[in-house]
Amino acid sequence: MGIEGTVVAITGASSGIGRATAKLLAEKGAFVVLGARREEPLVQVADEIAAAGGKAAWMVTDVRRRYDLEALVALALERAGGLDAIVNNAGIGPISRLDALRVEDWDAMIDVNLRGTLYGIAAALPVFARQGRGHVVNVISTAGIRIVPTMGVYAATKNAVRTVTEALRQEAGPNLRVTEVSPGMIATNFGSSITDQPTKAMIEERSGQIAIAPEAIARGILFALEQPGDVDVGSIVIRPTAQD
Repeated sequence: MGIEGTVVAITGASSGIGRATAKLLAEKGAFVVLGARREEPLVQVADEIAAAGGKAAWMVTDVRRRYDLEALVALALERAGGLDAIVNNAGIGPISRLDALRVEDWDAMIDVNLRGTLYGIAAALPVFARQGRGHVVNVISTAGIRIVPTMGVYAATKNAVRTVTEALRQEAGPNLRVTEVSPGMIATNFGSSITDQPTKAMIEERSGQIAIAPEAIARGILFALEQPGDVDVGSIVIRPTAQD
């Protein structure tokens, strides 16, 4: 058990759940390979990890581009000599009612939340096949478990990832582990991508009331990763106790 000496790639690593996960895994001895679209906060996370004695590499990564995910995995191989796990965490949530017809936001969620996760899986699987081992962790959402107004397209993208994750688990065989982690309301910058102002105000108010720290999700991801190779933690749901 434990993750010391393992190599873990993380998308969406510059803030929120990705940032918390990167710092926790590095603290526990993993070499973390960080990808995100924003360079400045990405460098800051890597610098903080290095200052604390951890090991990190980073690359500006847009999960909407398949090549970027392939390059992130290649960076792991180049800098750390392998890849033990990939955490497909990058996601956006410009939610709104369907009759608001924010079709561009729908497209963006499909591209980042679903297509981006698929690109991460596609980049990692050949490496895992060559090694004969690996672990795919997909960060999903409780929005796909309890469907509520404004969350329709967002939940649909997350449930599509849930379906892909379960199919991958069944296809994986005995040497590839697959985990889905579904966060509830977490204190992140989720609301920043919401373009519908009434919805944004509602989400930010509710988040201020009940959201829990992203470190809670990082601990769940760590729990799945640190299990022995023959133990597959298939699904973890982590939400505030106050959440419906």
